[in-house]
Amino acid sequence: MRFLTILFCVGAPVFAADALPSSRLVDLARANPNSAEFHDALVSTLGEANIQKGVAWAGGGPDFIFAVETGNTPTIFIDHEEQGHAMSRVRDGNLWFYATQLVTGTEHSFVYSIAGADFGGRADMPAYLSESFSQPGVPQGQLSEKLINTSKIYPGMKSDYWIYVPAAYDPKVPAALMVWQDGQGMIARDGATHTLNVVDNLIYQKAIPVMIQVFISPGLVGDKRMRSIEYDSMNDVYARFLRDEVLPEVYAKYNIRRDGYSRGISGSSSGGICALNAAWRQNDQFTRVWSRIGSFTSIQWHPGELDGGNVFPFLIRKTPKKNIRVWLQDGEEDLENRFGSWPLQALQMTNSLKMMDY
Repeated sequence: MRFLTILFCVGAPVFAADALPSSRLVDLARANPNSAEFHDALVSTLGEANIQKGVAWAGGGPDFIFAVETGNTPTIFIDHEEQGHAMSRVRDGNLWFYATQLVTGTEHSFVYSIAGADFGGRADMPAYLSESFSQPGVPQGQLSEKLINTSKIYPGMKSDYWIYVPAAYDPKVPAALMVWQDGQGMIARDGATHTLNVVDNLIYQKAIPVMIQVFISPGLVGDKRMRSIEYDSMNDVYARFLRDEVLPEVYAKYNIRRDGYSRGISGSSSGGICALNAAWRQNDQFTRVWSRIGSFTSIQWHPGELDGGNVFPFLIRKTPKKNIRVWLQDGEEDLENRFGSWPLQALQMTNSLKMMDY
């Protein structure tokens, strides 16, 4: 079972009601960049405030467009290039734009140079692969309505979750399983992660098996948010919550493979350590882990009572190798605070896994 590879971004632009898709905006820029239609579409799509701040962009892959408002002539630098790009003025005003194509399958960054000084910019622009978009002829699966689990393991906790069933699912054939933490952010088909499109396309390509997706949101006890308690605690409580409470509700509806080899679990930040910890505690349930910017730090460390995620690298080194395949990702500019250093802990995790032949 191959893992899905999806590009995530928390900083995707928010479009206004009159917004256009980035590809259409680029078409307008190429056809008639001095038209009132293009000017109005650029402002309504990218947002006047973002344009003035120098952080406005639209794109997805491969077409991108940038805009900034300034009385001086701006130059845009993309991905730390030494040579910048001249921008074009819109209708003899102070609005400037630049349209281009960028390499897909990665993230990009940009910054402006105005009057010799850096201005604005972003470092989190995803350029999606074609698998992130709906493709002609590829059947789409079905997302369930919001389901609610009321936990006994976390007394009184209510958790929203959704089940995505691929079009190729056959109730007579057990399907693979993927469980996503912070799943509420992944259920919009054309949202920031494009997860449903990726699942449909890769199953259709037979790059991954037919795979039921379970998207779980962090729970609430009354008004108390339980995310960190669930995700950052170095114990087996969340793993038992999945095994004994959530997944039996899924099994009651769908035919799911029960071997850990056919099941993956994923999360980002605190959800990233949660994913690895769940597989670590219950290797018979999950053997495939995708951890993005995992919080292997001391967020839920209570000295003398409960270990924090900061001990995970040493736990790996001192425990016989488990049957786990793990994919870790972090960035050099990730958090550094009183709980620890995310980049340094990611390196510790990587080195520990390597040392133990994972």
